[in-house]
Amino acid sequence: MGEVLCMGLTHYPGLLRADEEMSVLLRRRLEDPAVPEEWRQPQRWPVGMQDEWARDGGGVAAAQHRAAVLDGVDRLRAALDTFQPDFIVMWGDDQYENFRDDVIPAFCVLAYDDLEAKPWEAFPYANYWHEPTDATFKVRGSRQAATHIVSQLLADEFDVAYAYKPLHHPSLPHSFLNALLLLDHGRSGFDVPLVPITVNCYGRRVISSKGNPAPLGLQAPFDPTSPSPRRCFDLGRATARIVRDSPWRVALVASSSWSHAFLTDKHYRLFPDVASDRVLYQALVDGDWRVWRDLTLEAVENSGQQEILNWACLAGAMEELGASVDWSSFIETYLFNSTKVIALCQPV
Repeated sequence: MGEVLCMGLTHYPGLLRADEEMSVLLRRRLEDPAVPEEWRQPQRWPVGMQDEWARDGGGVAAAQHRAAVLDGVDRLRAALDTFQPDFIVMWGDDQYENFRDDVIPAFCVLAYDDLEAKPWEAFPYANYWHEPTDATFKVRGSRQAATHIVSQLLADEFDVAYAYKPLHHPSLPHSFLNALLLLDHGRSGFDVPLVPITVNCYGRRVISSKGNPAPLGLQAPFDPTSPSPRRCFDLGRATARIVRDSPWRVALVASSSWSHAFLTDKHYRLFPDVASDRVLYQALVDGDWRVWRDLTLEAVENSGQQEILNWACLAGAMEELGASVDWSSFIETYLFNSTKVIALCQPV
């Protein structure tokens, strides 16, 4: 029987930028002529958003936001170093990186060998670490573990796709690579093999919006939906059974922020749905898996919580394993695109 460690973190790209650039998505949205004039005025915003913006347009708040996230990430890294997993299984979204017009699977296991990633080659900002454009990071893979998981999921009637090499993206989708960059933000090195499982979180927007922010007035016809929260939950349960019944020590990790401002149409894509995030967070902390299992895709899309499907996989795994949250942090923000949750369970 294997041992399993469950955790979740963000991969927010803003944390890879300098503090003064962390609110760039909001600043761009305020330039969108489709946003009503009254919503461009800070006094119209939620109080928490006004507080973050008030002092200097978000600079001080950005530093505080980063510190809170990295404090939580440090706890996860310490737990990983202590646990010493044989490999990590990470659920993350594909934001028009490999999931493009030629194929959009619901789930795809990336059974990659070791690869080299250059995250700053196409990064249009100075990165937080001031690393050069050609900085190269080695990411270890585990084809053996990945193909075992695929075979067992198929036997369990989950029709997952798999890939031995990237289709379009040069290395790893950002939901995985950014999470690794944050887990090693002190740059001490990170040598744990990774088995990424990509989830089509963006569903109806994966091609129509290319998984990215779009002007409010411009919306191409929607694509088919993403897999339902219940299906993601059940996939997480199945994955947990597979690794629990294996001889390996495995960390199961969800990588994503929660509601995203640029997906929350009811707020003119200015700020995330923090209230809905609080409800799901309380259910996670309480182990009220019914809330996660019964979450509807309509509610997810209404709240801009598309990427929460990665956490639905983790929630299913936690229920299957009888795991409970040992430590967590709800890092609320209106200014920096998305609520961040960091969560850690005891090994089971």
